[in-house]
Amino acid sequence: MRRIDVISIGVVVFAIGGAGYLGLKSAGLDNISAGIWSQLLLVGIILAWSFSYVFRVATKNMTYAQQLKDYEEAVLQKRLDELTPAQLAQLQAEIEQERAQSGNNT
Repeated sequence: MRRIDVISIGVVVFAIGGAGYLGLKSAGLDNISAGIWSQLLLVGIILAWSFSYVFRVATKNMTYAQQLKDYEEAVLQKRLDELTPAQLAQLQAEIEQERAQSGNNT
């Protein structure tokens, strides 16, 4: 995440808190109650984001992990494209031989 993204998120969260406070105040709550409820709203949003982040880390569904997977697949595809037909046939024969051996072992 870039620095400007973090700043943007901070400004948006701050604006949500301010809008919540003003909305609650205009709905008839006094200053203290509107402040408490707007803070509760912000804490809820931050906790929900934190739990979603922990969930994405646990399931490895993050940008870095996806980029790493895409890179590894691209490198393997490039290596496969560079193989000659004879090398490709030999590789396929080795794979079939390993499959046959693993099928006999189970």
